[in-house]
Amino acid sequence: MTVDVPLLARICEAPGAPGFEKPIRDLVRKELEEFGDAVRVDGMGSVVVHVKGQSSEKKVMAAAHMDEIGFIVTHIDDQGFLRFNPIGGFDAKTLTAQRVIVHGKEDIVGVMGTKPIHIMSDEERRKLPKIEDYFIDLGLSKSEVEKVVSVGDSVTRERNLIEMGDCVNVKSLDNRASVYLLIETLRKLKDTPPAYDFYGVFTVQEEVGIRGANASALEIQPDFGFGLDTTIAFDTPGAKPEERCTQLGKGAGIKLMDSSVICDQRMVAYLKSVAGKHEITWQPEILKRGGTDTAGIQRMSPGGAIAGAISIPTRNVHQVIEMCHKDDIANAIELLTAALVELDQWDWRP
Repeated sequence: MTVDVPLLARICEAPGAPGFEKPIRDLVRKELEEFGDAVRVDGMGSVVVHVKGQSSEKKVMAAAHMDEIGFIVTHIDDQGFLRFNPIGGFDAKTLTAQRVIVHGKEDIVGVMGTKPIHIMSDEERRKLPKIEDYFIDLGLSKSEVEKVVSVGDSVTRERNLIEMGDCVNVKSLDNRASVYLLIETLRKLKDTPPAYDFYGVFTVQEEVGIRGANASALEIQPDFGFGLDTTIAFDTPGAKPEERCTQLGKGAGIKLMDSSVICDQRMVAYLKSVAGKHEITWQPEILKRGGTDTAGIQRMSPGGAIAGAISIPTRNVHQVIEMCHKDDIANAIELLTAALVELDQWDWRP
């Protein structure tokens, strides 16, 4: 299948820092209008889509978080520069002189500023920059800034999608690539129903602790669960084979574990079997650090859910721009769709 790049671009470019997901939530809801009353928003702000399965004996949940790493304005100084706190984890060294968008009464573009290298001491030059070393420069006086910006406004990265060979490059592929994956899977399920009742959830506040997925899983109480997220592709010059985690263009990732979850071995075996049956390109994924919504799905049902995850390899995660291979996204869609349709055909006994 081909990737709908214009749709992926709209999804990635929409703002939505943790706790400020309304713009991306509105876009997701618009894309899901064809599902009518099956779409709702829960108390935390996650979008839940219910697709009736061939059987209602079991419930299945898949989660793709809508939020992106961002910032929140904490102070406006006498010269009009903004100070901020991160909302989610940033690789601070990538922020120098990058454009951001401050979402105040209106959107306004700013630049991440820090001390110029020409006046740094030798010791300062040797140190990696920290988040607190930065400020946001709007090019305006304090009085002009305060007409638009207030403490508590959110800030996101300013980067449009471009295609680079077989890859896409844009901010927020973590985790908008999986938002796209889940939307396309839901559309496929309209023609081929899932084995069991399926709840596709576009979650909030994953980047600050898997909060939306916890709440949704507690409500839905799924028997089976799929986390959908990006993962590290460290397949660039200087990477040792054991450090790669995944590689771009080598297929969808089937997660074995990360720092928040050890995937159920039955689910791992099942996903491998489905991929083999349908000739879907895949690769194993073990992430030393970082967690996903998979952990919330697994733990928040009474007795736990049989949970695993499908991951999309991504370069430059939690930096200003991120990169995915279009074939990996397409393989992830095919894998999730087939896994949901054939879920009742596997021996799930412990």
